[in-house]
Amino acid sequence: MDKFLLLRLSIQLCCFSELSGSLSARDNTDEIVQCRTCHLQFSGEKCSRGRGICTATTEEACAVGTIYKNNGILWLTFMGCLKNCANVRNIIWSVYLVNFRCCRGYDLCNENL
Repeated sequence: MDKFLLLRLSIQLCCFSELSGSLSARDNTDEIVQCRTCHLQFSGEKCSRGRGICTATTEEACAVGTIYKNNGILWLTFMGCLKNCANVRNIIWSVYLVNFRCCRGYDLCNENL
């Protein structure tokens, strides 16, 4: 075979492998979820620190954490992307109760949890 044809074939194969790689990466985007972030939101107030959006990887989920005083009154809320997220209720932390709720169903699903 001619060296020119071999070179042309290798370039086409290289381009095809790059294209197929980008297509397979695009197929995984339906697993990616955007989550609302807020690092600090006290009860009855707007988000005071860290308001924005994060993108959860396949190992992460959107999460909302709430901290209640031991008398049941909401004290603090935080939200964002969390790796190995699990729904947990009433973890006792000193004089507080902590809850975590997780979701991956759709973008910004943690806004209304």
